[in-house]
Order: sequence, then structure tokens, then C-alpha cells
Amino acid sequence: MKLDTVRDINEADGPFVTVYLEGRNPSEDAENQIRLRWNAQREQLAEAGADEQLLSVVDDALSTRNITEIQTDGRVLVAHAGGVLLNEPWDARPGTGDSSAFGDNPELSGYVRERAGAVRVLLAVVDQTGAVVRRLVATRDQNLDESGEEVVENRSDEPVRKPRKGALSHNQIQRRADEAVKQNARGIAEHLDATARTWSPDVLVLAGETQGRTAVKEELPPALAEIVQETDEGGLADTSGDNAGEALYQAVGAIASEIAAGAALAQAERFEEARARGRSAEGVHAVIQAAGMGAVETLLLNYDVPTRGESEAVVSSAQVDADVALTDAPLSGGIAAVLRFKAPEELGSAELNG
Repeated sequence: MKLDTVRDINEADGPFVTVYLEGRNPSEDAENQIRLRWNAQREQLAEAGADEQLLSVVDDALSTRNITEIQTDGRVLVAHAGGVLLNEPWDARPGTGDSSAFGDNPELSGYVRERAGAVRVLLAVVDQTGAVVRRLVATRDQNLDESGEEVVENRSDEPVRKPRKGALSHNQIQRRADEAVKQNARGIAEHLDATARTWSPDVLVLAGETQGRTAVKEELPPALAEIVQETDEGGLADTSGDNAGEALYQAVGAIASEIAAGAALAQAERFEEARARGRSAEGVHAVIQAAGMGAVETLLLNYDVPTRGESEAVVSSAQVDADVALTDAPLSGGIAAVLRFKAPEELGSAELNG
């Protein structure tokens, strides 16, 4: 994950208010619940020194007609005197709770962790006539958050079912049916390509009818062909109710979990290689020093245990155009970095390799 958003936020003038509201079950009194939860955080922020003008910026951001969406999806907000700098869904682990912070720097560690650990899934449930395309964000524990759904309708008016043998003009009708399938598949593939260009998925999952999946795969551009996976679960014409949808989402969750585990393993191997070459830093102090030299290429955070001073390291790394990843590798101090070049020994930190 690139840290562009963090860099842009940090370039604004402080002080900042950062608010995390965890997602909870939807309810009829969502508006009242959000108001009560925000009021509790508001009081804490006021006690910490946030003035009324700054707090009113968050008041306005939470005064929305889509209040149920905030209740179910969670929310992370960063605001300063000039307005809201970040207002996005936040898929926290259940039981994480609400939190807030006021200070000269935004508290973005939680936001970065959630985004870095998420897998973006572009799901297409297809048949030979069209598709339902969904954008899903999967967490490591296989929670799926749907961020959009679109229907791709058939491009060809010709029927896609081939005639029975012996039917009149059999070959001609069959050619028309084949061409209709191809045109429809091309339309689906073009839609997927356009979506991927703006949304940047980690994986494309094709579900639904086998013939439809095969036709769409043949039309995919190289970038999507490299990340496509298939599942036999789900289908546009499923009549088996919620169980079919649940089976599909379980299959998608398993695919996303495997991708996340593979990414974590790859980062662990990359870090060990960098450490052997003297191009790594471990611990908050060493990482911040390395960032000050412009040396941090990738900031590595431990998956499950936030580290004290982590937000400062995130901001420092963002300022030198680093990216961030999560790993299960044992890290001294719970945080490390892969460096762009071997760090000078005169930095004098026991935590710094090189």
C-alpha cells in the first residue's frame, strides 16, 4: 500500500482530530447510536484541548442522511480547522471499539493497518448473457465489505443458446449464438477492465456459469488475466437462496485469505533478504532515522500488535514516498523497514542493520 493519503493529510496544518468509529450491526436507531458514540469521543477530545471550531467540523461530517452506513461500515475521520481531510469506512475487528486523538499529527496507524491488510476483490458472477460485478474488500479474517455492485447487460440481441442438431439452418444459428456469447463476454471484460483501472483490485474472481466464465476469461486484458481466479460457487440464476450466496462469499473469503497470507509471507522473505544485505532497519527509532535519510522503501508492521510510536514512523515513511505492508515475521520492536540503500554505520543505532 502506498502512503500517498497519509502524506497528503500530514502536509496540512494541524492540530488534527482523528476519530475511529467501529462498524456495528445496523439498527433503526442508528442515528441516535452514532450521536451518543460521537458525543463520548467529543468530550474526550475537548478535554484533550480540541476547540469547538474543530469539533464542529466533525459534527458536520457525521450529520449525513447515510447515517446507517456509518453504523454498519464504521468510519475513520481526520479533520483540522480547514475541514475534513479523511472520511472513509473503517473495517475494524469486532470489539475494537471507538477511539479518538487530538494532536499536532493525525493518528493514522489504525487506518494504515486496516488498508494494508485488506484484499480488494473484484467479483464477477457471470453467465453467457451478462454479469453482476461487485467490489469487495476482504480482511484477513475473511470479513467481506461490499463497496459497490453493477449489472452488465448483454451486448448482443441474438440468443446465446445453440439449436438442437437437425434444426433448420443449424450452422448459421450456431454461429450467431457463438458470436452473441463472444460479444457479451467482451462487454463484460471491458467493464471489468474499466473498473479495475479506477479501483485497482488485488484479485478478479469469476463465478457463475462455466461457459460464461470461459468466454469472459478469453476476453480479459493481460493485467486482469494475471490476477484472475475462478470458483464454481454462485450463479446469476441461483434459486437456492441465501445458502448459495453464503457459499460464494465463503469461497471468495478463502481466496482473499490465501492472497493475504501469501503477501505476508512474501514480505517476511523480502525482509530477511534485506536484513542479510544490510538494508533493513528495526524498531521505531531506527525506522524514523532511516526515513529521515530518505532510505525507507517499505515500512513493515506486525500484523496483530501495534507498536508505540508507530504513527510517527508511518508519517515519516510517508514523507519519503515509502509504501507499507503487514507481516508475521518477528520484528524487533514490532516494526521494521526495507531500505532503498545500505544505511551508514554512523547512525549509531543498535536497532539499525548496516
